[in-house]
Amino acid sequence: MTAKLDPFAVAPQLMKSWFALSTAVNDSLEPSLVELVKIRASQINQCANCINMHTADARALEETEQRIYLLSAWREAPCYTARERAALAWTEALTRLSEGHSHVSAHEALDAEFSKEEQVKLTLMINVINGWNRIAVGFGLWYDTPTKAAA
Repeated sequence: MTAKLDPFAVAPQLMKSWFALSTAVNDSLEPSLVELVKIRASQINQCANCINMHTADARALEETEQRIYLLSAWREAPCYTARERAALAWTEALTRLSEGHSHVSAHEALDAEFSKEEQVKLTLMINVINGWNRIAVGFGLWYDTPTKAAA
């Protein structure tokens, strides 16, 4: 993949602000939940760069391979908590807004598992990862993620 442009070089101040917002939102919820949300939104948006990056980040947080692999079928997989399921449903509802699906049941699950403040934090997190997906896909970005050497 060849990058069409480097947004950090072309608009450094805006990208610095965007990165600062992303970091603040990222740090507002538990790291494992944040990575699951990032991976799921990136799967929906078909952002290879972000899937690659956030699966590596999840592994660094000791997320299991099973839970990473099953994310695309989380509804049928028994390995996610009610809180994670609510977050994943909300992620899908907001990421797929253009498909015209109702998000009433997703919001009900969200309301049962997250405080009002956490709902705002999660919604911002979903917006941030969707934004990064669009930047990466739109400009053809690829950042290699360090991998562990084979033993």
